[in-house]
Amino acid sequence: MVTAAGRETNDDPYASPSTWREWMRFVDTDPPCLPGTGPWSAEDRLDYHSRFVILSTPTMTKVSLTLRRLMILNRRHNGTARRGLLISGPPTTGKTTTLQQLGRSFHLADRARRGAPDNHMPVVFLSVPPAATAKMLVSELARFLDLPLTASMNQAHITDIVCATLNELGTRLVLIDDVHLLNTRTRNGAETSDQMKHLSERIPATFVYAGVALDSSPLLTGVRGAQIAGRFKTVRNPPLGHGSPAQRASWEGLIQGMDEALRLDAHRTGALARHAPYLHLRTGGRIGSLSALVREAAIAAILDGSEKITKALLDDIELDELAEHTPRHARRR
Repeated sequence: MVTAAGRETNDDPYASPSTWREWMRFVDTDPPCLPGTGPWSAEDRLDYHSRFVILSTPTMTKVSLTLRRLMILNRRHNGTARRGLLISGPPTTGKTTTLQQLGRSFHLADRARRGAPDNHMPVVFLSVPPAATAKMLVSELARFLDLPLTASMNQAHITDIVCATLNELGTRLVLIDDVHLLNTRTRNGAETSDQMKHLSERIPATFVYAGVALDSSPLLTGVRGAQIAGRFKTVRNPPLGHGSPAQRASWEGLIQGMDEALRLDAHRTGALARHAPYLHLRTGGRIGSLSALVREAAIAAILDGSEKITKALLDDIELDELAEHTPRHARRR
């Protein structure tokens, strides 16, 4: 698809949105739905399992509750710095999924209250570009909004246009992914961090940042880092544990939900849930690795005609490099 400005956009509603059209398509596209009455073809089921998403994790619940309190607090903003939220964790633990589903839920709730007026955009989603500069960051926001830019516009001009547009559209939630790419020890990184702070002061919205290992990243070091740390609270998104009874119950509930959502002709309810300890050992509790493993296993079961997920099939599927090279005794701990 191509926008009015002539830029190509992504047709996959589950890809990371980079324009407001892609974001709206993501919001309006329901997660892969369970089949209704009548048979599904193999192609239908291949498509269903390829788009399979995990919609509820303990971190998603915690982030949602925390954000709701922060947004109420910021609504009564008294001139001090608005409060924000950091989502931090290792790779493949579901940070981006959490961020996107958080925004989708807020957008749909806002629409239920207000309807869908043309001049309203409650949520903005942005990924920090590699080697970002302050101008690149605000230009990405302008691109998301499909605002026309010219080569003669400087950073201040673009910032003014973006802030005025977001204020006019009533934006209340700004989601910024991949903030670990900002190295505030460099001049460009420091200026980009300052730009993010400037935007949060000019836009009456709650800002949520997500990234890898933000606790130890340059983002929270030095004077600029102290400013962010003083305004943002952190929700940590580690791999899900399996040691305590509560952790095992949470993991098993997650696997049970995936078990019930499978649509394989020879699948019996509980067959996947029976392998919950093994699945934790294979994935180390990482949501991204778990999702990829189960989806690929379901696709393999359809293609080979077995129509069921077995431990032997799961064993045959290679995971991402991070999961494969983590010793299993370390995952168990």
